[in-house]
Amino acid sequence: MPRFSVIVPAYKVQAYLHECLESVLTQSYTDLELVAVDDASPDACGAIVEEFAARDPRVRPVRLARGQGPGAARNAGLAEAGGDYVLFLDGGDTLTPGALQAVADRLKETGEPDVLVHDHAEVPWTGEPPHTPARPQLYDRGPAPFRPEDRPGLLRLPTAPWTKTCRREFLEREGLAFPPGSHEDTPWTFQVLLTAESVATLDRVCVHHRLRREGSGPSRRHFDVFEQYERVFAFLAERPELARWRPVLFRRTADHLTALFARGDLLPRAGRAEFLRLARDLLRRHRAPGTPVPPLRERLRHALVRLGLHRTYRALRTTAVLGRRTGKGAVKLAGALRAAALRLHYRIQLRLPLHQDRAVFRAYGGAGHGCNPGALEEAFRTHAPQLRTAWIAHPEHHHTVPVAARRITPGSAAYWTALARSKYVVDNEPRPLVKRPGQIVVQTFSGTPLKHMGLDLLERPAAGAGTDVGELLGAAGTWDYVVSANRHSTLVRERVLPGSYKTLEYGQPRNDVFQQATSAEVTRLRDALGIPEHAVAILYAPTHRDYRRTQHCPLDLDEVARRLGPQFVILARAHRRHGGPLAPEALSPRIVDVTGHPSVEQLCLASDALVTDYASVMFDYAGLDRPIVLHLDDEEAFEAARGTYVDLRAFPPGAIARSEDELVDIFTTGHWRGSRSTQLRSAFRARFCPYDDGRAAERVVRHVVFGERGLPPVVPPAERHPVPSAAARAHAPLPTVPRPARPLTLTDRL
Repeated sequence: MPRFSVIVPAYKVQAYLHECLESVLTQSYTDLELVAVDDASPDACGAIVEEFAARDPRVRPVRLARGQGPGAARNAGLAEAGGDYVLFLDGGDTLTPGALQAVADRLKETGEPDVLVHDHAEVPWTGEPPHTPARPQLYDRGPAPFRPEDRPGLLRLPTAPWTKTCRREFLEREGLAFPPGSHEDTPWTFQVLLTAESVATLDRVCVHHRLRREGSGPSRRHFDVFEQYERVFAFLAERPELARWRPVLFRRTADHLTALFARGDLLPRAGRAEFLRLARDLLRRHRAPGTPVPPLRERLRHALVRLGLHRTYRALRTTAVLGRRTGKGAVKLAGALRAAALRLHYRIQLRLPLHQDRAVFRAYGGAGHGCNPGALEEAFRTHAPQLRTAWIAHPEHHHTVPVAARRITPGSAAYWTALARSKYVVDNEPRPLVKRPGQIVVQTFSGTPLKHMGLDLLERPAAGAGTDVGELLGAAGTWDYVVSANRHSTLVRERVLPGSYKTLEYGQPRNDVFQQATSAEVTRLRDALGIPEHAVAILYAPTHRDYRRTQHCPLDLDEVARRLGPQFVILARAHRRHGGPLAPEALSPRIVDVTGHPSVEQLCLASDALVTDYASVMFDYAGLDRPIVLHLDDEEAFEAARGTYVDLRAFPPGAIARSEDELVDIFTTGHWRGSRSTQLRSAFRARFCPYDDGRAAERVVRHVVFGERGLPPVVPPAERHPVPSAAARAHAPLPTVPRPARPLTLTDRL
């Protein structure tokens, strides 16, 4: 008897069925059976099911003689299921990685309840990222399992069957099955939740539900909802002990019918009046005293549906639409007037004298204080205290700006004044600017270039999509100085972003902190991140993939953390263009998502090793003289789409892994900080960090502000002593991790 039976009805989903079945069979939790029901589909669904059954004994194919709809197909699968617990998927859905393991752990933790309710995300048919609204009903509050009356809010969640894992014996004992017709999940869900003796929740997205394009549009199938709710109230009438739920279900019925009617794209225009009459009759028949009062904004809609006032509803809706359009017009007009006023203000400011004692800074278009501009802003205040500094940042980042610097919001009048009249303008992204005579513009960029940029993007359409190269070249024409970390950066940028600027090859200002930090500061950083004292912290920072429409984590971090063992902690940081955290639903407590951390330099200091792929953070991290491991599992695709300026195979900063297995093996065998890795890192550091001695920002300020030429001499890399990692300070032995039972092949990529 398997632990789980996953039931998948399939009808006209041949394009998605492979992905659905694979998502089940490739789960890390393998004690399962997959009951795939071919609902007499006219396409290749039946053949696909047979193919999977032939190659995996866990697949149990069921073929119906005629198409009966999803409810009957699920019932047929349930009749064949033999697992302890049952999950339902539609043929276009997928289980998220690690979903069954999370469900199994939660079931065990909560004492094997009758029903476990978990979360799901809807995947648009356009290929956009999944959308998951907040569902506080699933938060882990109070004891679990619990009885349904302890959490009545669960009845307000979507009635989709793929959000529930049910004990099979419970379903059979209660005789719970799906009725025919559309909205068949409505009576089934309410019957399941109301009759369960124990329920638990799991606040984790376990299913990605695909929204199908052909399923949209007006249809009379939504009229089936009335018959389904008749079944709900008939079920309550058969079981007097459930009578207390009538007011709650009446409110849920009114909410559902109102939502269906309010959506203008679900019902045929000719049938909207009929739908409202049927809704009125249903609600009159089953109206229950004590019904919870809806919020004020919903009461009018509920009343109109209960009374069947179709014309009144339509008139009020038309009035509301006109009101919204009028309001939008007023907002647009106000915005246009404000924009015109700001343009006039900017033109006036451009004609006023420059403020010789002002310097304005910006990083990443208005993010918080940091990166190279942040280091230079501090250096300006330290070495040129006669200058007043200001930082451009969106309001949500104002708290990161030092008190000594003025805070400026992008788009405000103060913003345009600062850009027009500040003598010094410092930024790390190329942006168009009206350059005034006497104004000094310093471009710092945000790291050593590894991926193709500038003019080279003209030959890389995938990577250059959305990039206006002409605008970049125009911005380059306004720069007076470009800060460079090394000769490689100088040669690349002067070729792909040509201009009359002067390159200041003085080092990376943001990396000064690596030479200036103390052991006590590193300890405080690790404590703030929750890193155990003797743990080895791995900073994992992959880059953005231009050739992928949607981004995903290249590694299964839960699996990596499990195989590495308890002495390792993974700090997962997503790229700024990733669109979210790398591990939003990590199971392991040893995975810490640090995507939102304001300072990558602090994360580098807190970690003991770096794992990355094509991210330029490797050049910064080399200045710390700590181990670096590259995970290059898609080298050919990345090179074809974006291309790199450095051959990482020929000149790597450390060990290289081409797969997850090789990456784990590099750490389990100690190669990550072996002698060969140290030699490679030393050569890499000497080439790309020749000036990062802790005084790069000072050299820039002395040259730009005071025009000094006799700058502080650079300390050679071999003579620098950056703060050691926590593991090195503790003289920790090499972590030993049990080798995997199955043999692994590690190709020496050094």
